[in-house]
Amino acid sequence: MKFEEASDIREKIDKIVEKLNMNYIDPDRVKCIRSFKTSNNAVARIWSLPKVWQKMLNVESHYIVEVISERFDKLSQEDQIKTLIHELMHIPKTFSGALVSHNTKQFDGKGGHISKRITSKTVDKLYKEYLD
Repeated sequence: MKFEEASDIREKIDKIVEKLNMNYIDPDRVKCIRSFKTSNNAVARIWSLPKVWQKMLNVESHYIVEVISERFDKLSQEDQIKTLIHELMHIPKTFSGALVSHNTKQFDGKGGHISKRITSKTVDKLYKEYLD
């Protein structure tokens, strides 16, 4: 497996974060890489730095968005943006280093919770907002 920094993905993520008002995401702490010759079937993945690592290494939370070159680079621009939106949806509003699962409940900060689902429907909705 080979990795390289992905400045093109960095630019796309910066634009998505800005256009969708994902203000809770610190783009400086989201790193972007492109991998080659990976053995899984993913198009992209998001990696986190869990709290225990943050604590022991004395660093803040960080995320890595990995795109798998053999699959991601063949996608249309629309599908690339949708894929990146999907990966960014896994980052919780607390930007804690945790990851949001595809079907989860998040606290709303007022003592209640909201359901958050990561599906093609929710991604499509955000993609339409991105285009506006």
